[in-house]
Amino acid sequence: MGSRVKEQRASLTQGEVLPLASSSQSEVSNEGLKTSRSVLNSLFSGALAGAVAKTSVAPLDRTKIIFQVSSARFSAKEAYRLIYRTYLKDGFFSLWRGNSATMVRVIPYAAIQFCAHEQYKRLLGGYYGFQGKVLPPFPRLLAGSMAGTTAAMLTYPLDMVRARMAVTPKEMYSNILHVFVRISREEGLKTLYRGFAPTILGVVPYAGLSFYTYETLKKLHAEHSGRLQPYSYERLAFGACAGLIGQSASYPLDVVRRRMQTAGVTGHTYSTILGTMKEIVSEEGVIRGLYKGLSMNWVKGPIAVGISFTTFDLTQILLKKLNQMGYTAR
Repeated sequence: MGSRVKEQRASLTQGEVLPLASSSQSEVSNEGLKTSRSVLNSLFSGALAGAVAKTSVAPLDRTKIIFQVSSARFSAKEAYRLIYRTYLKDGFFSLWRGNSATMVRVIPYAAIQFCAHEQYKRLLGGYYGFQGKVLPPFPRLLAGSMAGTTAAMLTYPLDMVRARMAVTPKEMYSNILHVFVRISREEGLKTLYRGFAPTILGVVPYAGLSFYTYETLKKLHAEHSGRLQPYSYERLAFGACAGLIGQSASYPLDVVRRRMQTAGVTGHTYSTILGTMKEIVSEEGVIRGLYKGLSMNWVKGPIAVGISFTTFDLTQILLKKLNQMGYTAR
């Protein structure tokens, strides 16, 4: 009799424990699924944001690079003449020359950068006790800088290829693969990472300030308007401010990076950051050299960054709604 009671108690205990274990496993599984879905959503949203933003300003971007890597003086009038001459000589779509290389680079770059930013925000939020909330100022700046650095490190050779295609005639490089092969054969594989140091030094303030400014403006907007989500035109304005501040802070390093990347086809031998800066300043001056094309960047940059941040946010919102609808349907 006593042994039967013990067996029943044992079976009841087992019956109670099994559902709990199953429930715990289910929660872990659901949490993993949510994290994976969040990462995939961020990657897709970031890729789309980068592609839309860069394509919209590609002709201005190409013109800026051409001036950055040459000793010719920059002015709005000269920039217009260059664009017009290119259009007359090579046709309308030549204004987007190098954009295919830009897409090959910017799609993974933007996907990694935005996704990394979301993950760094989550990690830093957990560390500082701000999980699910807007981070304090320093972690907010740090998350952006770390995201930009991560993306730049993983995609740098593609940026090098894009710069080469933007400043060379069609006859020199026929496609992206041809650029890689020819640089590797004629200049060595190390050339694919020429200008890497100024890129990283530039991306820390650029990405940090861009994400910091955008997140801060959204936070201030929510506090003053009482609306959690800004309108699309407000997102564009916040992104434009972020681009203006971020690009202005890191612009001289962007010029140095372009000079070092294109040294093999412009006849110069730029090798170090300080050496490149000294040569640019001695030949062209500080403002006309290190800040050449900045006024065009004040037009191009805010537009591109505004479109990028807005596209990312709206795509994220759309994907979350679609996921919720799909979950509800189940």
